[in-house]
Amino acid sequence: MNVIVLVLLVILLIATLPLYRYSREWGYYPSGIVAAILVILTFAFLHSRQ
Repeated sequence: MNVIVLVLLVILLIATLPLYRYSREWGYYPSGIVAAILVILTFAFLHSRQ
């Protein structure tokens, strides 16, 4: 289940990058938040496997 969550967060991270005209107004805040969540969950996932 954790792998599914990580994959979904990676997809969300790519989707929130300000590459398209409609999303450039967002700035890096949405992708920054998703990236922070991704880093935290990746650390928790790797730490729990030990």
